[in-house]
Amino acid sequence: MRMRPTLSWTPGADLPPGTTDLAPVADALRAGGVLVLSGAGISTESGIPDYRGEGGSLSRHTPMTYQDFTAHPEARRRYWARSHLGWRTFGRARPNAGHRSVAAFGRHGLLTGVITQNVDGLHQAAGSEGVVELHGSLDRVVCLTCGDLSPRRELARRLEEANAGFAPVAAGINPDGDADLTDEQVGDFRVVPCAVCGGILKPDVVFFGENVPPARVEHCRELVREASSLLVLGSSLTVMSGLRFVRQAAEADKPVVIVNRDATRGDRLAVTRVALALGPALTTVADRLGLTVEAAATA
Repeated sequence: MRMRPTLSWTPGADLPPGTTDLAPVADALRAGGVLVLSGAGISTESGIPDYRGEGGSLSRHTPMTYQDFTAHPEARRRYWARSHLGWRTFGRARPNAGHRSVAAFGRHGLLTGVITQNVDGLHQAAGSEGVVELHGSLDRVVCLTCGDLSPRRELARRLEEANAGFAPVAAGINPDGDADLTDEQVGDFRVVPCAVCGGILKPDVVFFGENVPPARVEHCRELVREASSLLVLGSSLTVMSGLRFVRQAAEADKPVVIVNRDATRGDRLAVTRVALALGPALTTVADRLGLTVEAAATA
């Protein structure tokens, strides 16, 4: 379950210090059998902010909860107004060097899989295959009434038609694709229903307070069981949805290596935490392993 994002631990308190030594990352990858678990920090260099790191959005933004979304039409109106505006920016994000490095590790057979807590689809856009989207993806929309799945681009088109001229200036964009808007900026934004049955539409993501599907969790647990080591990239591991896999790996005596600038809730369970920016760090590791990281797309 993704809980409302409050810190129940003190970052850095009595935790092992971070290092800048990338040798443990390179060694784990060189040995192969690595399972990657990524969080919001890997996408910050693509222009998508983190919740908790430097410049994180928790101080100004509380993500929508499943309970509020399903219970209150006004909450859904605010959400879709903010999410529709955020999608214009979020949908244009492109993979950065961190995503492209992970894809290179996969192409060369060093990984057993990728689990991401992100909903941005950037691992797949970089070329990673078989990515498990733990919290779903913003590029899909699901009807809570009939279960129909549809592309986000189709909903975006319908919302544009229903809200011609809607173009407020947001204070910021958040990791869940939600833009910061005031109630006045939301105004009389119109929400559209499911095109199939007229039901309530929701992004195909796991909101805070909502359960990750049990089958998805078990699939991730199986990936941990099959892996030789776990490489955590850009996650504070504050919520249990990701931390449980770190605990599982540690309990099975599988090495856990973390690359995250700030302290994480899993630091005590890790062999080391490398406190470096992910893009440059992973590019350096790829270079040490003699791997080619594809260049960024120009368009």
